[in-house]
Amino acid sequence: MYGWVREQHVCVDLTVVSPFVGLGVGTFTVGQVALKAASSKMTKHKKACFDNQRAFISFAFDTFDFLAPETVDLLHRVQRDMHSNVMSPRCMNIVFTRINFAILKGLTA
Repeated sequence: MYGWVREQHVCVDLTVVSPFVGLGVGTFTVGQVALKAASSKMTKHKKACFDNQRAFISFAFDTFDFLAPETVDLLHRVQRDMHSNVMSPRCMNIVFTRINFAILKGLTA
């Protein structure tokens, strides 16, 4: 995304995980797997993006609809920007409907 963080371009990595991954280890905690995946992606990609003068955001969620905090922040920012730049609430709804459709399509695949 262009000019997203302090006028710096941003790379976004979309990660969908099953909350059942690693279920045999320890107790089940809602969102634990999504948070671990987000952290892993940050460790893996943040330096490469920084070296290329880009910021990095991990867009991580699980198949039970848990959203990592960075994902929620990103969606709030999209919502604010859409509200500021789009005249029609219907247009804003279309964008979020498309985002939701893309996520659901990925989950079913």
